[in-house]
Amino acid sequence: MIVKNLLTVISATVALLLLCGPAWAGTTTTTFAVSATVINNCTVSATPLAYGNYDPTSASNTTGTNTITVTCTDADAYTIALNGGTTSGGTISQRKMTNGASNTLNYNIYQDSGHITLWGDGTTGTTENGTGSGAAQNYTAYGEITHAQTAPAGSYTDTITTTISF
Repeated sequence: MIVKNLLTVISATVALLLLCGPAWAGTTTTTFAVSATVINNCTVSATPLAYGNYDPTSASNTTGTNTITVTCTDADAYTIALNGGTTSGGTISQRKMTNGASNTLNYNIYQDSGHITLWGDGTTGTTENGTGSGAAQNYTAYGEITHAQTAPAGSYTDTITTTISF
């Protein structure tokens, strides 16, 4: 009986010690600072503006579109500007494509489908203003080649630079 009582006391003591865990003399705490600086930044990309076939005998202008995609820091104001292109003699008021020789084909790029608001650099033509959301934002550029131009058959190209100021 004594052994049985002794075993019961020992079992209870062991169980109590297991439940209580280690005995600590005390605790202490500290804090530390966490920080980051969000910077204003933007990225830009654009799809090609491919008009397809141009028929100089047609009475209609040839149109095309492309998409300019801007991703800027949330709440970051920005401006989208387009230059006059790389073809010699091309300006924002009259952009030109070339076939690699001295032949050119006039065209222009607008901010609206009615081809009224010329997309430029702010000095000539109008820029597009926006505010970043942290997500990609798409803008459509509307291109137009006026009809009845005299240009020999061939492939014509130009390169436009899109600049984001933020």
